[in-house]
Amino acid sequence: MRAVWSFWTTPFRSHHKHVWLTERHHLLAWVLSVETAKRHYADTALYTDEEGARLLVDGLGLEFAHVSTELTALECAHPEWWVMGKLWTYRAQRQPFVHIDSDVFLWQRLPVCLERSGVFAQNPETFAFGDEAWYRPVRYDEAIRRLGGWAPCEWRAGVAQRLNNAVCCGIVGGQAVDFLAYYADLAIRMIRCGENQGIWAHVGSPISDNILIEQYLLAACVEYHRGRARSPFRNIDLEYLFQSAEEAFDEAAAARVGYTHLIGGAKGNPALLDRLERRVRREHPHLYDRCVRVAAGDVTTSASAR
Repeated sequence: MRAVWSFWTTPFRSHHKHVWLTERHHLLAWVLSVETAKRHYADTALYTDEEGARLLVDGLGLEFAHVSTELTALECAHPEWWVMGKLWTYRAQRQPFVHIDSDVFLWQRLPVCLERSGVFAQNPETFAFGDEAWYRPVRYDEAIRRLGGWAPCEWRAGVAQRLNNAVCCGIVGGQAVDFLAYYADLAIRMIRCGENQGIWAHVGSPISDNILIEQYLLAACVEYHRGRARSPFRNIDLEYLFQSAEEAFDEAAAARVGYTHLIGGAKGNPALLDRLERRVRREHPHLYDRCVRVAAGDVTTSASAR
């Protein structure tokens, strides 16, 4: 199984960088994410743009078996749709894979039974359908219908059935690469199609709603095709490392499977980030030094390493 990371720099520079306490801590997380996973997965790949390759490969010195800069194709895409980089990467895969967010650390290899499933992810997420507090499919669906936008049949069926679950994609992947590419292509089309551009402007900034297109649509696709006689994806199974969001962020449960995800506010927690820094300094001193120097602007990057 290939371990895959993605880094589209435009939304990171635009807004995502501000969730980290410092740029140094952002880089330290990249080191720990890649280096922990490489212990278990020899086949590694980075999908990024030219700027991302200069930062992570040329500047930081991270080593991957494969580096693609095809996310350069997104240079004109709206940065508030930050999930495009991940979706583009899912769609590009041609062999079983696990996509790992750069704030996820795999202390142990994922369970074999999980790797063998059609699709797997971190954990399911459930919400009260229609309360619009976290996942807001009703708001988006009403705007799409009222203003003549486009949504795939999987999305429309999910909303009609009041589907109230989604898929946390801290990790996501599986054996069913054709299905994952199909779903990712639908998501990209939903974001980019001309009929929806005015709708996105109408509903406002989508930064916090990218999870609808990535995580809600994935659950809707699995649900729509499951058991549908004429669908090539009727037998897709969806498995999880954790069976609930509560379990995923329970320290004891995470320790049992060797998994850490620095989600949300954890990226600005000085105590947690001090542990991150001490670990990288102890276990990867050369890369730690590169993090410090790159963050300080003391390393000039070039394409010489690729």
